[in-house]
Amino acid sequence: MLVEIAIGDAYGAGFEFCERPKIAQYNDLTAYQQHYLGMPAGSYTDDTQMSIAIAELLLDRLDWSPANIADGFVRAFKRDKRLGYAKGLYQLLSDVADGAALLAILRPDSSRNGAAMRSVPLGLVKDQQTMEQQCRVQAQLTHNTPEGVVSAMAVAYASHYLVYQLGPVAQLTTFVSEKTKHAWRNDWDAEVECDGIQTVHAVMTVMSQHRSYAEILRHSVALGGDVDSVAAIALGLASLSTAYQSDLPEHLYTGLEQGRYGMSYLRELDARLSAQFGLPLLAGNS
Repeated sequence: MLVEIAIGDAYGAGFEFCERPKIAQYNDLTAYQQHYLGMPAGSYTDDTQMSIAIAELLLDRLDWSPANIADGFVRAFKRDKRLGYAKGLYQLLSDVADGAALLAILRPDSSRNGAAMRSVPLGLVKDQQTMEQQCRVQAQLTHNTPEGVVSAMAVAYASHYLVYQLGPVAQLTTFVSEKTKHAWRNDWDAEVECDGIQTVHAVMTVMSQHRSYAEILRHSVALGGDVDSVAAIALGLASLSTAYQSDLPEHLYTGLEQGRYGMSYLRELDARLSAQFGLPLLAGNS
């Protein structure tokens, strides 16, 4: 799961808000592209790093409080500082010493997709009421708006539906719409802004229209805009269900960053999550 989130993120990062000719020329899965901020090709961004933080919080089984969640976000950033965050949040995470300091100065009024992009791991929580409560708390920490919260809930419920095989993938959008009381689209065909609602519309579209990782990844990027978030969420979700064919080129796995928190660490976290939640698919698909 985290491996696929990172691949989608790193591949999409090379096309994030880029010009259309670059997408037309290079969106063929043959190679990672360098991010416009200068990160090396194959490097993941904040989408993966914050998903890692959520996964670690689940594994640590700490009290699911704003303070502990904020500590997790700060810790993940400080030990592996990287570009890709919104400028304001990047500066805050650079300046604060811990989660308490972050909470003291955060203005959680964003309707962007930051809460949604880190919510795939939350779908592993088996009890839906607990999952929803945990998702709401982490979303409200940074995105305490109706759009920010409902987009995060949609991703968590999509993850939950797939990993616990609650129905056919053809009914995914309907299930998520019913659970979140929001009419999600599966026909999105416009560029995706850095927006929670648009991001989920795009994710539901690529998940509904394709049944392979490769097609999902290509379509996510082809939409244009904030494509790394769409690709990260969608590939993470696809990895949770055998209904989606695992057909990415091997070089996207071997070309993903290999540092301390790179491929090996992501595989380790997936294996630990698999053991904790009794979900062998997490480790088996990566």
